[in-house]
Amino acid sequence: MTEAKVSQQVVRTVDVGGANGPQRIVYAESGHGEDTVFLFHGVTANHRVWAPIQAELSRRFRVIAVDQRGHGRSDKPAAGYGAADYSDDVRGLVAQLGGPGRNVLVGHSLGSRNSIVTAARYPEIIDGIVAIDFNPFIETEVFDTLAARVGGGDQRFATTAEVETYLQQRYKKMPKDAVERRAEYGYEERDGVLVPLADPEAMRQTVEGLREDLTETYKRIAVPAVVIRGAESVLVTEQAFERSREVRPDLTYEVVEHADHYVPEEQPEAVARIVSDFIDRLEPRKEKE
Repeated sequence: MTEAKVSQQVVRTVDVGGANGPQRIVYAESGHGEDTVFLFHGVTANHRVWAPIQAELSRRFRVIAVDQRGHGRSDKPAAGYGAADYSDDVRGLVAQLGGPGRNVLVGHSLGSRNSIVTAARYPEIIDGIVAIDFNPFIETEVFDTLAARVGGGDQRFATTAEVETYLQQRYKKMPKDAVERRAEYGYEERDGVLVPLADPEAMRQTVEGLREDLTETYKRIAVPAVVIRGAESVLVTEQAFERSREVRPDLTYEVVEHADHYVPEEQPEAVARIVSDFIDRLEPRKEKE
């Protein structure tokens, strides 16, 4: 395991095993305490998008923000970007890094899907999830638009300023500091130009994997869960959100105002508060059979 200090965080790597062999996963750890919060980003993003939320949650909890496979500085295998692959990574991370208290998954978009799948496949290793702006009832045409949008993100830039201008146009509601974080950490210099850290082929496979029908998986979520939608989201429509509520009315549902799909970056204080309050409501960790 290697590490390098970055501000109040420690950035480390860990190998997790799965059907496609060991994968090197990069993560940033901060805070202390028995309860551990795992943060999983969306498609094309990285652990840095969680920075304000991680800082706030670290006041009370141990927090681990992850570069998921194919993203950031984690490994980018040629294949293995389905729901089960990502979920196996989550299981490996919790097995190696989980604390003695409650282990809670917080995921946005892709990270939300992966948290939902883990809560159905491996409920014994976690105590709750917060699923932000993704559910199994997203319409096909929405995924078509997402695939085109993600494919269009494979751009080349001469300067970081150009990256920031591009990202601000792409994410119109995103605060300037969030755009700057994406530009700073999400790109690297290669052959004299700045290119995305997120691997284009991995992103294509990942988006295709999001189309998998997870209706039955959603029904099998076996831990407490909060399901969040951005009030202005075009990914999770009101209809898709209501469908999820109909299927699992026992879960907690929240709508965050003044946010589209990118809720954690546009309304970090609201997300941090929801997560913190959720953990306070969870029962103490018990040994699960």
